[in-house]
Amino acid sequence: MAHRPLIALALGDPAGIGNEVAVRALSDAETFEAADWLIVGDRRLWALGEEQAGAACAIADFDPGRFERVAFLDLAHAELGAVTVGQSSVACGTVALQNFRTALRLAADGMADAVCFTPFNKQSMRLGDPDYVDEIGFIQRSIETEVAGSEFNVLDEVWNARVTSHVPLAKVAELITPERIERSIRLTHETMQAAGFPNPRIGVAALNPHAGDGGNFGTEDKEIIAPAVRAAAQKQYRVSGPIPSDTVYVRALKGEFDAVLTMYHDQGQIAIKLIGFDRGVTLIGGYPFWIATPAHGTAYDIAGKGIADPGATIAAFRLAARLSGQSRRGVAVDPATRLRAVRDIVFDAEAVV
Repeated sequence: MAHRPLIALALGDPAGIGNEVAVRALSDAETFEAADWLIVGDRRLWALGEEQAGAACAIADFDPGRFERVAFLDLAHAELGAVTVGQSSVACGTVALQNFRTALRLAADGMADAVCFTPFNKQSMRLGDPDYVDEIGFIQRSIETEVAGSEFNVLDEVWNARVTSHVPLAKVAELITPERIERSIRLTHETMQAAGFPNPRIGVAALNPHAGDGGNFGTEDKEIIAPAVRAAAQKQYRVSGPIPSDTVYVRALKGEFDAVLTMYHDQGQIAIKLIGFDRGVTLIGGYPFWIATPAHGTAYDIAGKGIADPGATIAAFRLAARLSGQSRRGVAVDPATRLRAVRDIVFDAEAVV
């Protein structure tokens, strides 16, 4: 990589394992060297993460007049007495939202090449912001765009996309339409092209057992998914399906597909996490900058115990660095520009709640 990208790292839920795994990840030499880092959060909570990890990183306070390989943008906004390790709360959601929004605004304004964040707890996020539904909606509001980005799970070289996401399983069948499937194929193709896949091969998972068995186990595969796949193939997308969901990942892992498009959330999540829980990354594309996070959650049950595995966080940080290095936009490093941007952005984050 000729030039290291600058990544804005938003610290997530302070009651979870996020600070601990972030410290461990940046203590990994290869990960640290992959990018320049601007950590966005509360330094007091970062210090707690260092204590939990049993490690420390030499990090300077952010100074807009001096470039550092790694710097800490200390928002100092947490109500420490309201943060209890292993418990969701308004305070935890508020802190995570402000960190994330600040990092997003920095990237949107050209101050960072990519955004990484450590895990959120959705209950805390909704306590901190009743309008919060998911990351995509929050990103749209934070950077004032109508673009709905695409969320992927990445495990090594296999990508997972989905037609429906955070919806009740009972509603999945009614939400699967030819238009949604074709759109998902197109977005998967376009996002993977931006990530360096010239013409990605996409395997589309079936909804029903045995891909519906000719209609005996449901008609969605035959009447909705198959026609959508044929229509996409006619537009020159390299797409196959519907493929029974119990074998599509076997074929992908053997190298037949670069991506699997699933019909609902857990259809792909179970496969990804079973195959490589410690390497799975959630990646959001479709914006001028990449957004990445480990594919696991806050792990309240082990938070504060110093035993959290940083593998997925390391994978997320390295993937963001690699992708943003490939499509480097050229971060503004002029001190006056940085000072102006940070002054405008940082405490505007308070408007989140």
